[in-house]
Amino acid sequence: MSEVQFRLNDSGKGAFYIEQGGEQVAHMEIGISGSNLTAYHTEVSEKLQGQGVAGKLLEAMVQYVRTNKLKVIALCPYVNAQFKRHSEKYADIWNQHWR
Repeated sequence: MSEVQFRLNDSGKGAFYIEQGGEQVAHMEIGISGSNLTAYHTEVSEKLQGQGVAGKLLEAMVQYVRTNKLKVIALCPYVNAQFKRHSEKYADIWNQHWR
């Protein structure tokens, strides 16, 4: 399994992603504004589903957020479901009151 990579453009939009053979096979779209990282969408190619790839993206995002002292706005259904399922694990970084 390839390592999770990260890119961020000047306007604060970016992604955590995995490439295999020069092809992007998984990504989590994010945006950073102020002290919040918004997780918008997570997608894993069909051939990699069920192998914990989305979890690797989530892990990388959480590590980045903690390192940079950010909070997460979980608009992505996958991220939101994981944060709800393991709320004690993510309580320190989950911005549930952003509205």
